[in-house]
Amino acid sequence: MSYRIDCAGRPLDLRHPCVMGILNVTPDSFSDGGDFLGYEDALQRAQQMVAEGVDIIDVGGESTRPGAAVVSEQQELDRVIPLIEALSAEVAVPISIDTTKAQVMREAVSAGAGLINDVNALRSDGALSAAADLAVPICLMHKQGSPSKMQKKPSYDNVLTEVKRFLLARVAACESVGISRERLIVDPGFGFGKTLEHNIALFAGLKQFIALDLPVMIGVSRKTMIGEVLDAPVDERLYGGLALATLAAQWGASVIRTHEVKATVDVLKICRALKD
Repeated sequence: MSYRIDCAGRPLDLRHPCVMGILNVTPDSFSDGGDFLGYEDALQRAQQMVAEGVDIIDVGGESTRPGAAVVSEQQELDRVIPLIEALSAEVAVPISIDTTKAQVMREAVSAGAGLINDVNALRSDGALSAAADLAVPICLMHKQGSPSKMQKKPSYDNVLTEVKRFLLARVAACESVGISRERLIVDPGFGFGKTLEHNIALFAGLKQFIALDLPVMIGVSRKTMIGEVLDAPVDERLYGGLALATLAAQWGASVIRTHEVKATVDVLKICRALKD
């Protein structure tokens, strides 16, 4: 596994777990929808995350929460491209684009994004070709179904086996068009077409994903799986998320994607100090 990936000239060091800060410029994301829809608010939040120690900022212009509506390509571009252009000039950390659309990938990388974070694992029209052309790292995530229907009745014979098989198939698809493994990160997709039992089984089996010899991203921040275990609303899930971040770091995850940058950075510093 490569421990240093080049995000369009901005290195991301994966020798220790790094923090990806979530910056949604959407009105309807599940926990922060509308918080940073204004350009200045989003830019200020990004600068705050940098001050808090974030390693990479993930910009998203379309909600993928359960039941989310589809956003047009132009609307998504209007939301993310001006912000990415500004961020690439204002902050030194890598910028990620959270999208499934090929044209958004192309324009975002042109604007300064250095990583593609695709919840659809490059299965949308033109996405695989775009990723091959753009020569930046890609995160491939597993999900079952579309956001509008994925939590209706998710079903697996063996969730761990099926998610691993899917991710390995997407890695093979990438390699078939010239995308090397050194550019790939995988994400089991917690909460994307999974029940609480599925999510717990995936997390308990995290070491099996680490064994794939690819960087693994974990995105559980504020998610329903925490709320169901703790019987807690979305704004009371910090400690559950930090517990999962700690376990993920101990078990070998490379990227922790979170809304709670400062708290997560602190947790990972303690984990690293003890490990070192």
